[in-house]
Amino acid sequence: MNSLRLAPANPLPIPQNAPHRCCRRIPTQIRSAASSAASAPKRETDPKKRVVITRMGLVSVFGNDVDDFYFRLLAGDSGVSPIDSGVSPIDRFDASKFPTRFAGQIHGFSTEGLIDGKNDRRLDDSLRYCLVSGKKALLSADDLSGVDKARAGVLVGSDMGGLSVFSDNVQALVEKGHRKITPFFVPYILTNMGVALLAMDAGFMGPNYSISTACATSNYCFYASANHIWRGEADLMIAGGTEAAILSIGIGGFVACRALSQRNDDPKTASRPWDKDRDGFVMGEGAGVLVMESLEHAMKRDAPIIVEYLGGAVNCDAYHITDP
Repeated sequence: MNSLRLAPANPLPIPQNAPHRCCRRIPTQIRSAASSAASAPKRETDPKKRVVITRMGLVSVFGNDVDDFYFRLLAGDSGVSPIDSGVSPIDRFDASKFPTRFAGQIHGFSTEGLIDGKNDRRLDDSLRYCLVSGKKALLSADDLSGVDKARAGVLVGSDMGGLSVFSDNVQALVEKGHRKITPFFVPYILTNMGVALLAMDAGFMGPNYSISTACATSNYCFYASANHIWRGEADLMIAGGTEAAILSIGIGGFVACRALSQRNDDPKTASRPWDKDRDGFVMGEGAGVLVMESLEHAMKRDAPIIVEYLGGAVNCDAYHITDP
């Protein structure tokens, strides 16, 4: 079991009209690096304890297709639009009085029939994004009929959970009284509700919870999921993150702690974390998940392997609440 069946040699074909020459070279470089990392890790040889990634699913400002998302990133597309711009209007709330009036907001989101109509209308976007990204990853995966669902889990994190449900029901309480609070208020504001719904849909009965660690949330979820596999507690995990906080309370909260860029005249280049002229980050939303499995499990079901997860770390610099 020392060899891996990697994903097809050209899983992401580069279109001839790719906007930059580097777009034609990068996939080969990435595949080469992935192949090297996946075929010869030095720290673990037991196929039961080697963790590989076999599928991906996402919801993003560029749509729900992994390949399209990949090419848009290579092209340097921003995905950021002014909240008050006629070019790409966002009508969730009036941001005209906010010092920050742009965000990486998803337009025209469709659950593609992956969520039934009643729940589609009821759920917070963070839950919808979680369900769609997770179900797309599972739908794209090779045959899962032989997966032991008692050893398959879901670990998708979120910082703010169902923020729109929380905001709407607080407003209902203040304006109309407690009888107007939805009975789904408590479950749908929980950060772990997305993983619960996804697990119920897939029938996965293994590890199931959510982690909330600000901008590091998804990385923690990947690491924790890999640990469950390394320790023999799961064969397969759906891991990642989901967020939907582009609301008046979400934008307003980050404005209050002076965390957002105010580059309203140039929103597409406002996200510049390593630039000396940076003035804050740009709010975005969406979800992304990975299908993580033990190497042995993936090889038994002949799943194409994208890359091997070699490890991670969890630590803290114990410095500042908004500048870790």
